Amino acid sequence: MSLRVVVVDDSGFFRRRIVEILNADVGIEVVGTAANGQEAIEVVRRLNPDVVTMDIEMPVMDGITAVRRIMAESPRPILMFSTLTTEGAKATLDALDAGAMDFLPKRFSEMAKDEDAAKILLRRRVRALGRTRLQRPAAPAPLDRAAPTGALAPAPRPTAAPRLAPSSTSLRNLRAVLIGTSTGGPVALQEVLKGLPKSFPLPIILVQHMPASFTPAFAERLNNLCQIDIKEAASGDILKPGSALLAPGGVQLILEGGSQARVRIDESPPGTIYKPSVDITFKSAVSALRSQVLAVVLTGMGADGREGARELKANGAHVWAQDAASCVVFGMPAAVIDAGLADQILPLKEVGPALVKGFC
Repeated sequence: MSLRVVVVDDSGFFRRRIVEILNADVGIEVVGTAANGQEAIEVVRRLNPDVVTMDIEMPVMDGITAVRRIMAESPRPILMFSTLTTEGAKATLDALDAGAMDFLPKRFSEMAKDEDAAKILLRRRVRALGRTRLQRPAAPAPLDRAAPTGALAPAPRPTAAPRLAPSSTSLRNLRAVLIGTSTGGPVALQEVLKGLPKSFPLPIILVQHMPASFTPAFAERLNNLCQIDIKEAASGDILKPGSALLAPGGVQLILEGGSQARVRIDESPPGTIYKPSVDITFKSAVSALRSQVLAVVLTGMGADGREGARELKANGAHVWAQDAASCVVFGMPAAVIDAGLADQILPLKEVGPALVKGFC
């Protein structure tokens, strides 16, 4: 059965373009379109699609309001189209907080190296979201930036049974926590970090697949929501207890050792897919921090983080992975789990408490 999609955008040209691209995939069928948020709500209610693609800026009702209404009434995966500007970043983060699950640049030239690659990426992201099944909420949830209105975790999927977090003594000698994530990561990181106390005794490195124009706004948002200090990383930043550094988009965060561990921001090697890359940061921690690391892999499409986790694990580091049932896309954690690298498999809501228990 084909994946049923509704396309929402106030530009007739853009709607037709997205419809054409998606319908070229035999596994995807665009069953309806809408020109504004109000129409989107009505079309989604009538056609019950598997996935919705949504513009942000539209007349009558904007995309963020429409996302909140759809997620409160009948939750389903929503992919936002965003401009790669500071304002576009803030609006997209608002949409993710409202319940949208993923986003792509609206300009194809910013999505991939060429138009054909952009088309493949769009279809791939829609298909990945189409495998996510959300449960209808019993009652609308109050608006909370750290918890999308009306959005519930995906319905449980088969996986290894989650295991309990380790005892506090087993993590006392570590020097840093490294967290890698992609699709679904912005909300997942908020969930994990908001419960950490200001006195959290270790530095945290965050690697989220995200464009360069988005990471400053995302770091600022996390800092405003959390007790620990959070900023976008810059070359020379020292790893400090009770603070987190977010890898900038478009480049790579490298960890360097010494008496005081610090970060270096580098350009990406030729052919690098992810900018920033979880693998590159994880691998750099092998020489910089050796076994004194906890690597955590959260929701995301693909397998970025698996090879870095493999090298860390071979040097004695700890590795945790998010479980299938709480992932938006069970790709990156699944790769780590299937490779036999995960010491712990935890639901998202238990990751933060497990960190507190292990280190505080």
